[in-house]
Amino acid sequence: MEKIKNMTRRDFLKDAAYTTFAVSAGFSLKIPEKYKWKKETKVVLIRDEKVIDDNDTVNMKIISKMLDEGISRLFDVKNPLDAWKELFKPEYLVGIKTNVWSYLHTPKELEEAIRMRVIKAGVKEKNVAIQDRGILRNKIFMNAGALINVRPMRTHHWSGVGTCLKNYIMFVPKPSAYHGDACANLGAIWHLPRVKGKTKLNILVLLRPLFYGVGPHHFSRKYSWYYKGMIIGTEPATVDAVGLHILKLKRDRYFGEEKPFTPPPKHIFVADKKYNLGITDFKKIDIIKLGWEKDSLI
Repeated sequence: MEKIKNMTRRDFLKDAAYTTFAVSAGFSLKIPEKYKWKKETKVVLIRDEKVIDDNDTVNMKIISKMLDEGISRLFDVKNPLDAWKELFKPEYLVGIKTNVWSYLHTPKELEEAIRMRVIKAGVKEKNVAIQDRGILRNKIFMNAGALINVRPMRTHHWSGVGTCLKNYIMFVPKPSAYHGDACANLGAIWHLPRVKGKTKLNILVLLRPLFYGVGPHHFSRKYSWYYKGMIIGTEPATVDAVGLHILKLKRDRYFGEEKPFTPPPKHIFVADKKYNLGITDFKKIDIIKLGWEKDSLI
């Protein structure tokens, strides 16, 4: 059969049909040269061997540098401040949603690095809030023009894993209402008026993630390890899917066999298919890896 630029006519027609479908569904696709398809979304996985030491002290300078490099690559800019200025307008109220779980909380150094960059982008200092619990009583969060979601990755009793998607459960007055069916419908929270369309960045912290545990408040250093990284993206389900993959590979390697999550972290995939909160199909995700590569698992 005659070839068309290294493709058969059948391949060409199939891809052309897919393009027609994608465009009709609202995607903006451009066909690269030689019909090589680009990924549909991307995240940045960045690691640094020296970002945290054996006493869990986080290096402020290094984590700030990781944030800058990650943002630059995610948005394809040379100066990371250009991306921050595009995302956060001076008139915005900005809420930085963190996580205060005592065993594995959002690093204060990362919180401060994010806050400083939002302010450098032109947002007034008084209009930036950092909080986890009690955000429904915080006027900045309730009237925010933009949100940033940042939390550590860990296994979780109710949802299988604690993720960026799970981190927004504090935006509802009764979080337990979302615990049913392994928290499958967490994505619905992201469509509430106080949240919908406001999250500019999702940052999943994997400095020392927890990959196994049993019970509501489980934690053991035996089941956490110094991965020394973080995943940065704009779509929560995509960021969480990459983090889940890393935790799964670590569990399987540690136990020497496949070790399913209990309960299964179905909320990540439901967030994709039902709530359109990001792509979870790895064939469609461009994972940009930066920095330290040893035992990246991906």
